[in-house]
Amino acid sequence: MEAVLANCSASISELKKNPSALIDASGGEPIAILNHNKPTAYLIPADTYQQILDRLEDYELGLIAKEREHEKAQAIEVDIDDL
Repeated sequence: MEAVLANCSASISELKKNPSALIDASGGEPIAILNHNKPTAYLIPADTYQQILDRLEDYELGLIAKEREHEKAQAIEVDIDDL
């Protein structure tokens, strides 16, 4: 049995019939798209998708910063006015 990671769900048939109505009815919440009662995809609002991408980018930048922490001793101090 697979977990459905959304409060709203719809079948692929429902999605095909009227995707706009389905999105409107979800109130901005993610929708689990089910095929034979198993989640096959999640439909999320564009704003939510952008937030996810922003958080992933922040996470990746954090990993890069953490990897480079040991290089701090080799850093050269620069005055912003000299740039």
